[in-house]
Amino acid sequence: VQLQASGGGVVQAGDSLSLTCTASGFTFSYYLMAWFRQAPGKEREFVASVSRGGGNIVYADSVKGRFTVSRDNDKKLGYLQMNGLRPEDTAIYYCALKRTILTQSNYRSQNDYPYWGQGTLVTVSS
Repeated sequence: VQLQASGGGVVQAGDSLSLTCTASGFTFSYYLMAWFRQAPGKEREFVASVSRGGGNIVYADSVKGRFTVSRDNDKKLGYLQMNGLRPEDTAIYYCALKRTILTQSNYRSQNDYPYWGQGTLVTVSS
């Protein structure tokens, strides 16, 4: 399993940014996908997750209404569209996968996910 998050950058508050998670070496549709982030000096936290087929989605309260998670199983890509960015969104963003036969997506602990990609840094200036 190989994962790589990309699309990070430096933006101003209120701007938008789109992250992509590129998967390879396995059947992407067998896996629940999630996004986590880790701000400087803080623990890694859950951002959003999407079920295998994309039908079940969960967001952290801090990003609900601003971020949108999605996936394209044919292309083996996951996405995180981030709108209305705030300085407190500054963090390294990671995509993670969990193989499951279930259709639910409410797994919020990083310990639930055995596969992680290298993160991408998002910096939001005020």
